[in-house]
Amino acid sequence: MSLLELKDTTLKFGGLTAVDNLSFSVEKGEVFAIVGPNGAGKSTVFNLISRFYDPYAGSITFDGHDLLKSKASEVAGFGVARTFQNIELFDQATVLENLLVGRHRHRKTNLVSELFFTPSVRKQELQNRQFVEEIIDYLDLQAYREKRIAGLPYGVRKVVEMARALATDPKLLLLDEPASGLSVEETTDMRWWIDDIRRQMGITVLMVEHDMGLVSGVSDRVLAMADGARLALGSPSEVQSDPAVIEAYLGHVA
Repeated sequence: MSLLELKDTTLKFGGLTAVDNLSFSVEKGEVFAIVGPNGAGKSTVFNLISRFYDPYAGSITFDGHDLLKSKASEVAGFGVARTFQNIELFDQATVLENLLVGRHRHRKTNLVSELFFTPSVRKQELQNRQFVEEIIDYLDLQAYREKRIAGLPYGVRKVVEMARALATDPKLLLLDEPASGLSVEETTDMRWWIDDIRRQMGITVLMVEHDMGLVSGVSDRVLAMADGARLALGSPSEVQSDPAVIEAYLGHVA
């Protein structure tokens, strides 16, 4: 059984069809990329999986869970974490504090025990801190641990947002344009991190990305979209050479 499956999924905003009868599946342990021109519906797919939107028709299942019967607040608990096109971090909190927020879904204590800071609360706090410190070391964020997000360079903030998503210990990581705004060197680092996240951490990755160099370098399969619909699905080389994909990007060549 696939880890994630969208079947005949459609989303409409009034008279506009943002996602049009879309079907695809993501297998456990792979890096799956969604590409397409601006406005193709790529990030909208992420918002459907995250339960920000309710589809007009179709189904979305993740690891045996019917996501359409779940609340947005429950999705992270199933093991889905994501980043955003526009970085969503707590600007006045430190890197460490932002990552600790990612551990919230693993909380097993209650208000009373936290109020009295019982041994079980202390134990959990230590476990969460250790997990987060490992993520900080893994992504080379040691120098920024105690720095506030507001004072960090854009590229570092992109990595911090991915680190917070990893702090939730997900089964599926949704990366929305991870290379957007990054330098060539930072994009190269992102490529290695995505590959390591899959190989060393065993996390399945679904990403939306425009940088075809990054897509080709890390993806097992690629879905190309245009106008909310599926154009092609296959290996990076198969999708890049597909005539429908070429026309969507470049227009018809006589």
